[in-house]
Amino acid sequence: MDNETIYDCAIIGGGLAGLTLAIQLAKQDHKIILFEKEQYPFHKVCGEYISMESWDFLERLGLSLRNMNLPRINKLMVSAPGGAVLNEDLPLGGFGISRYKIDNDLKNIAKQEGVTILENCKAEEAVLVNDIFYIQTSSGKFKSRSCCGSFGKRSNLDIKWKRSFIHKANNKLNNYIGVKYHIQTSFADDSIALHNFKNGYCGISRIEDDKYCLCYLTNAANLKNSGNSIEQMEKNILGKNPFLKNIFENSSKLYSQPLSISQVSFQQKTQVENNILLVGDAAGMITPLCGNGMSMAMHGSKIAAGAVNDFLRGKINRKQMETFYTKEWNKTFGIRLRTGRIIQRFFGKIWMTNLFVRTMKLSPSITKWLIRQTHGERF
Repeated sequence: MDNETIYDCAIIGGGLAGLTLAIQLAKQDHKIILFEKEQYPFHKVCGEYISMESWDFLERLGLSLRNMNLPRINKLMVSAPGGAVLNEDLPLGGFGISRYKIDNDLKNIAKQEGVTILENCKAEEAVLVNDIFYIQTSSGKFKSRSCCGSFGKRSNLDIKWKRSFIHKANNKLNNYIGVKYHIQTSFADDSIALHNFKNGYCGISRIEDDKYCLCYLTNAANLKNSGNSIEQMEKNILGKNPFLKNIFENSSKLYSQPLSISQVSFQQKTQVENNILLVGDAAGMITPLCGNGMSMAMHGSKIAAGAVNDFLRGKINRKQMETFYTKEWNKTFGIRLRTGRIIQRFFGKIWMTNLFVRTMKLSPSITKWLIRQTHGERF
């Protein structure tokens, strides 16, 4: 269909960044349309631990977290492939909730605020012509005064726009696969664990309804060397870590098949492409070893909402909006991303990971400093 309505902002992608951005702009009386290629509710490859820095923000948007009886997580466990273990408190901590639930709840809030949400709708191109964006989608063409992209880790638009990280040669930052399950198991409700193995790491923490999220990242070579069998990879590679071996042998998987994603990249990205403000993983993905990507996505949406609102109200022009957003985004997240990419290089080789964990056990002040880098301030 062709829609003659000119929206104030079109948002491509309905994950945490896109939905929270839509709600904020709608609350400021802007006419918003959001395109999501899936249909809610749906699962996503994600660790599903959210830092407490986001709690107040989500409550202000209308998500009643305090009434959900969600697990509060304030302890960290890190294991090395050889079995060495580091235990530490998380001063700020976080909470567990599935993307299946939180994304769907935020979608409902967005609709209540008047956001037009098109599900099962894939954006194919977005072009600015005479100060109006023309967005071509599988559901027709739409027009908008501004446009934001929150389409996740890798999309057809990244490839179409020939973004720089797409063309990087395979290295330790850009050739990952992610695998996720919901499981039933025996593990502390107040803890999140990060279990390392050869060329990867696996996180586990509790979410709602006495379920646990188990999500791991590893390089594509591990899967290839396992005959492209996830089951064989989990048995022969992840299972070398005694903690992971115990989890896989003594847990019940709640999915018939694991959820997976390929070609995950932690390379540096731009925050604006073709006059489109990018939020969430589209703007920059932080390594699980040093940050909370979900909180970063939502915080980024707050920065974007302020910039877009000022543009729509005529306080700044388009160029100023793009410059302000890029500057504020990097000021807020630049150090976290750089720290994450540095730490990422210490993991992968078994001997290096074993040494890193043992060293951290002997250096509690450094460990506490690194933990502070993984959690931002409340926003």
